[in-house]
Amino acid sequence: MDLASGRTLVVADQPGAYPTIGDALADAPDGAIVTLAEGTYHEVLELVGRRVTLPAADGAKVLVDGRGADRPVFAARGGSLTLQGIELCAGDAPAISVHDVAFTARDCVVSGGRGPAIDIRGMAGFEVTGCVVTTGEQGILIEGASGRLENTTVEDVTGDGIIVAMAADPVLRNCVVTGCGLRGVYVYQYGRPVIERCEITRTGHEGIAVAHHGTPELRDCTVRDTRGAGIAFAAGCGGSVSACRVENTAEPGIAIAEGATTTVAGGADPASAGGQELDELLAELDAMIGLPGVKAEVRSLIDELQVNEWRRRAGLPVGSTGHHLIFAGAPGTGKTTVARIYGKLLKALGVLPRGQFREVSRRDLVGQYIGHTAEKTAVVFEESRGGVLFIDEAYTLSRSAGSGGDFGQEAIDTLVKLMEDQRDEVAVIAAGYTGEMADFLSANPGLASRFGKTIEFANYTPDELLGIIRRMVEAGDYELDRAADPVLTGFFERMVGEENFGNARDARRLFEGVRKAQSQRLRQLGRIPAVAELRTLVVADVEAAAAR
Repeated sequence: MDLASGRTLVVADQPGAYPTIGDALADAPDGAIVTLAEGTYHEVLELVGRRVTLPAADGAKVLVDGRGADRPVFAARGGSLTLQGIELCAGDAPAISVHDVAFTARDCVVSGGRGPAIDIRGMAGFEVTGCVVTTGEQGILIEGASGRLENTTVEDVTGDGIIVAMAADPVLRNCVVTGCGLRGVYVYQYGRPVIERCEITRTGHEGIAVAHHGTPELRDCTVRDTRGAGIAFAAGCGGSVSACRVENTAEPGIAIAEGATTTVAGGADPASAGGQELDELLAELDAMIGLPGVKAEVRSLIDELQVNEWRRRAGLPVGSTGHHLIFAGAPGTGKTTVARIYGKLLKALGVLPRGQFREVSRRDLVGQYIGHTAEKTAVVFEESRGGVLFIDEAYTLSRSAGSGGDFGQEAIDTLVKLMEDQRDEVAVIAAGYTGEMADFLSANPGLASRFGKTIEFANYTPDELLGIIRRMVEAGDYELDRAADPVLTGFFERMVGEENFGNARDARRLFEGVRKAQSQRLRQLGRIPAVAELRTLVVADVEAAAAR
């Protein structure tokens, strides 16, 4: 319910206010807002068919204490109930029990008693965001309900953390479940939730267990430090597991029983495959021609992240490490290729769940009117979640870049906030000329601090460009006469000094020119060339391309 609508009643220890929540609710009409002043309220409340919102007053610490009672702190049936910014403590019952209620809880702290701390049943829909659920027998029970559970922590319960049953189909997103005596998340009785970007740790049994025809979709989740299997599906269950990381659990990390139809994307044990994938990606980086300084910088970052992972597994403290980078240098120096590899490396380390690569430029971020830019930028950022957002020629966003700069500045200001709020979910790499990138970093006071490191991409040497040409020749199934090497090297020596030198881009253009020269030469033979002639690039082809 919108807090700006409806009649407002105040509960406080002051003249003119209601002394208890129960007194206020007795007078409150449907749609009322009952604002709670700071204090402790020893009450348990029951609502039937009521529509009411109970927020804490601005900045107030509000505790509704039901300890000692054998009834829920809030029991509601029908209607709607919104709780905002309050703390609830249960006695010998759930803290919150709602049946067929349009239920919302925001920024609440809920301490459970007997049964689930929060008991949600029925099809009226719910939204629980930014809450902490702690102690008690179970954390949150969702039966037959649709809704959203987001940015919520369930911790230190003696039984299951989150239970989804009776065909309930909620979305669980960005939640943490830790310190459960039984299972972290238990899906059964045809439950079909979407569980994404959640972290489940320190459970007495499985991290995520699925039984009795449950069909959850698990996406980008992390399960670790469990006494049982990380993720387990019983016979007759379905659903899917994609881009999930499982580590330090009982074997197997992901257990799919015979008779289950669950699909697992990326293999059945993501943790064990990470080391091999990491070595392969580092080998791919090393195989790139030149860039010794870039390779050293990337390896240094990966070494730090790897050691941090080992420390975390050992229970040692880990310092924060930023994943946002500046790639500075001229065009054609391998920035995009290295950014792609970097994203895959972060995925192999478990730092990012997907490691996908999204390349954008100014036109993808900047809108045509006030407010449009922030919206476009936020959408691009959301679509890049779990991977790398590569902003090419990022300096064109700054005001000093010219026309329409104010909207570009709006994109920068939006990026600054998103890069901080979601720093563990997206790696932003901003690329461009070295000098212009310095101007870009000065466009917002907080921008420079968001990037952990600037990596300089030096121009390729003529010999390195010759090697790049040779690789293009080999990839195209051509053979280049070795006598052409001095011609190519001389061409690159002349080009390196030019202001708009494009490095590997110019090498690619030259190679295409050599192919065109060969085509013209072969076409003039007056016959169909032999296979060897079709594959051979001669000195004359190179000279013709270099002269254009």
